[in-house]
Amino acid sequence: MTDASRTLVPHWIDGREAPSATGAAPTRTGEVYDPATGRVVRHVAFATAADVDAAVAAATRAFPAWRDASLAERARTLFRFRELMAARADVLADAITAEHGKTRSDAQGEVARGLEVVEFACGIPHLLKGGYSARATSQVDVHSLRQPLGVVGIISPFNFPVMVPCWFFPIAVATGNTVVCKPSEKDPSPLLLVARLWAEAGLPDGVFNVVHGDAEAVDRLLEHPDVRAVSFVGSTPVARHVHATASAAGKRVQALGGAKNHMVVLPDADIDLAADAAVNAGFGSAGERCMAISVVVAVGSVADRLVPAIAERIGDLRVGDGRTDPDMGPLVTGAHRDRVVGYLDAGVTAGATLVVDGRRHAVDGDASGFWLGPTLFDHVQPDTALYRDEIFGPVLSVVRVGTYDEALALVNAGAYGNGTAIFTNDGRAASRFEREVEVGMVGINVPIPVPMAYYSFGGWKESLFGDLHAHGTDGVQFFTRGKVVTTRWLDPRDGGVDLGFPRTD
Repeated sequence: MTDASRTLVPHWIDGREAPSATGAAPTRTGEVYDPATGRVVRHVAFATAADVDAAVAAATRAFPAWRDASLAERARTLFRFRELMAARADVLADAITAEHGKTRSDAQGEVARGLEVVEFACGIPHLLKGGYSARATSQVDVHSLRQPLGVVGIISPFNFPVMVPCWFFPIAVATGNTVVCKPSEKDPSPLLLVARLWAEAGLPDGVFNVVHGDAEAVDRLLEHPDVRAVSFVGSTPVARHVHATASAAGKRVQALGGAKNHMVVLPDADIDLAADAAVNAGFGSAGERCMAISVVVAVGSVADRLVPAIAERIGDLRVGDGRTDPDMGPLVTGAHRDRVVGYLDAGVTAGATLVVDGRRHAVDGDASGFWLGPTLFDHVQPDTALYRDEIFGPVLSVVRVGTYDEALALVNAGAYGNGTAIFTNDGRAASRFEREVEVGMVGINVPIPVPMAYYSFGGWKESLFGDLHAHGTDGVQFFTRGKVVTTRWLDPRDGGVDLGFPRTD
């Protein structure tokens, strides 16, 4: 074991790094890999229930003072954090590439999109403005306000170790809550860097905490009586468990699940632009995106031109170590790579045509890395696992249909409703698709329709459990609860006993 492999990623509890709640060595740890070399580069502390309890206790102690901090103070802290995060964007991107494997430019883009939510949260004084009605009735004024919940938990996935947590914690902190984050154990270091930036920005100790680990840490957060709300992003089976468990414990929950995103290409679409979009959206970050396009629905004869165009572009893609900024990097772990590879043989067995086999793609990197090149299937049938399952890797499937109506029916029949796109130059067809498709986020000639921070991110059906989406106005509502105050300053002449129901005359 090398010295590097013994480096421990600690928790962040009450404003400082801690290997455990007691300060002693953790009882359990996990391995963190460099996906481009396949080697263990560090270990990460796995939280026990006691570690989670310590983080929640720190957040509980910090809540009253942070709740009572002025909006101006909270906004200034957010602005300082924003400046520090922007200044250290390259450091954060390097940490993402080192543990996730995505290319450096992709990691930089992730940090930039996370910063957008921080910038949105900097406007918290405006976002928390309530309503006011003077003389709503005779001598009565009414006003509304929103107040923080308390301690909130955030459980985030490996594919965006900075951006996805940023969907939640800037708004949670800005609205006066305190936070306990549980990032993925596969790439834990970036969020620890974020915690240090918060401390440098002057955020009080205990407002932002990070615990690492596996199901033990997750379940304790879901069940802890002092955690008021939970935000989660991950696979649909786990999202369903998170929603059911936390809801049963009386918590507010938003659990964003899996996806199987379709890109519909109509016969009038520009083939070159559509092929570019399919490759970019299908293989960026090695397909490890919840908004990745994994199915191209080719209408009519367009597939005869589109499939060769996609295959040609795949041949030009450079796969290698993300630090050298190729087109595509490795998958996050060997186990995940092997799971994705299993779909290639299964797809051929099911009768799909393997047009490009990613196992044969040239790799510019260490032979021990977790490599799989971009893969393209044609003639994929909707009743196969290749079509149904969220593969979460660089595997793009083409399904051929005869008409727009067939394409729409295919998309709407899917279990997921996260993102979708249509490529066409027909405005009427695009408008119809926008209205009729049963998906939460829709792109018109935009393959990855991730909303801007001041809109909200979230899908339909099996892609979302809970009523409110991430960030934007939904995020502000999720991390606050409303209160309405009715005021009347009494005059002695207003006295007297009247048991009738109050009227609004």
